[in-house]
Amino acid sequence: MERKGSRRENECEEKNSNSESSELEKDYKTSLITLNVGGYLYITQKQTLTKYPDSFLEGIINGRIMCPFDADGHYFIDRDGLLFRHILNFLRNGELLLPEGFRENQLLAQEAEFFQLKVLSEAVKSRWEKEQLASRETTFLEITDSHDRSQGLRIFCNAPEFIAKIKSRIVLVSKSRLDGFPEEFSVSSNIIQFKYFIKSENGTRLVLKEDNTFVCTLETLKFEAIMTALKCGFRLLTSLDCSRGSIVHSDALHFIK
Repeated sequence: MERKGSRRENECEEKNSNSESSELEKDYKTSLITLNVGGYLYITQKQTLTKYPDSFLEGIINGRIMCPFDADGHYFIDRDGLLFRHILNFLRNGELLLPEGFRENQLLAQEAEFFQLKVLSEAVKSRWEKEQLASRETTFLEITDSHDRSQGLRIFCNAPEFIAKIKSRIVLVSKSRLDGFPEEFSVSSNIIQFKYFIKSENGTRLVLKEDNTFVCTLETLKFEAIMTALKCGFRLLTSLDCSRGSIVHSDALHFIK
């Protein structure tokens, strides 16, 4: 009798264990939610979507807000499917993390307001305001020439994109092939230092890209930098000394934009 009772107890325990495992698996599956946002499918956990009470997504999941379904039975939300990845990442991470060069702040702010995520909306607007303020900051450009080959020509600008533009105009030609901008001239994203420019190897020279103009002197490089600056909207601040002759003979030139 004791053996039969023990066997029955083991069978009951096994059934209970299987039942609990089945329930856990069922709960795990039901905790996964698939959303169709503007034709893009996103799979995430229920707890992620309900992280912020009174938000649009929390309302859908908890039945406060009616939401249509697509043909496959997924919640369908008629919003920007590409931008929703940033909404979902915010829910997952609890902070706004955007890729470098992101330029759709206004659209993302609208999406945040639609999904009733006040914290995200404020974070996006704050980021947008900082970028607009930065874009209004003054850009400085300085071109200095020591008139000495050992020191050379120095170009400084607090806007890296201008330095990149200068670099895109100058290319090293070596043994009939284009080697691109000589990186030994680039000190940082804000500075180019031309200490020398004519290599000792035969047939090696610097040219201006597209023009195929041979860069034979530091004055040529300086003139190219000046012309690029003027084309980019920079304004010359330095008072020129007529006794020095051409603008390229000035020791230092300062520009502002």
